[in-house]
Amino acid sequence: MDANWDDLRVFLTLAREGTLTTAAKALGVSHPTVSRRVQALEQQIGARLFERLPDRFVPTSAGEELLADTEAMEKAALSIHRRSAGLSDTVSGVVRLSAGEAMAALIARHLAWLRGRLRQIEFEVTASHTLANLSRREADLLIREQVPELAGIVVRKLGRVAYAVYAARDFPLGRKGALDGLPWIGFDDDHSYMPGQHWLLERLGGTRPTVRCNNWLVVHEAARAGAGLAVLPCYLGDPDPALKRVGGVLPEVFADQWLLVHRDLRALPRVRAVMDAVIDLFQRERPLLEGRA
Repeated sequence: MDANWDDLRVFLTLAREGTLTTAAKALGVSHPTVSRRVQALEQQIGARLFERLPDRFVPTSAGEELLADTEAMEKAALSIHRRSAGLSDTVSGVVRLSAGEAMAALIARHLAWLRGRLRQIEFEVTASHTLANLSRREADLLIREQVPELAGIVVRKLGRVAYAVYAARDFPLGRKGALDGLPWIGFDDDHSYMPGQHWLLERLGGTRPTVRCNNWLVVHEAARAGAGLAVLPCYLGDPDPALKRVGGVLPEVFADQWLLVHRDLRALPRVRAVMDAVIDLFQRERPLLEGRA
């Protein structure tokens, strides 16, 4: 058998996705292309690789054997891709950075400063809750609040983010700043793990906030519009002239920030340069991040 990698990659994607439609979408090709490439591979190998069930494709025993070998090939190809990137000795090119939406907004706020230091680098900033795959180079750098247990990942702590309660400038508070009976803005049930949500639910006696969102920037905008009180990271709330802080920093609500990079890429000059700049940025903005600005 002399199957080419493109056909094997189609086979691997279909085995993972389970349907022609989702595999085609993942590969960026047409539905018939996936079907044709798999059939050609089966003819070349001389064995049926999938059971065609009504709702999905399931690898046969021959397909399972090929799948293990193809996954090993993919791992080797990805390693070669990462290591070949590291052979460059120039501080130029594209660096992809992924962070949650609020942190991505902070990075965007300082992109002019970052670009001033790194004029030969193009930045791709992605706002996402999901963990980009560093092994597949879906991102070069991640900023996250938790450190995942992944092999080959190098981690650097950037700092700690403080949180406080905020309201619109003209939002009416109770006598002497009392907050009882006022509407609150928080996250929906699927995002109740966000910082400050446990504190908020305890304060509300287990009832849910009046307004529920799935994104920090939406929570921020709702608070600016006067829809209620919200727990926000201080780096979002304090610089905003449309908001006022209600009380001090919440000592029990905080989130450590971590910079993640694959070990094969940390020595790549452009990635190293962006890492150093992001570390410097967090040091410079430490008072704001900790609610002391």
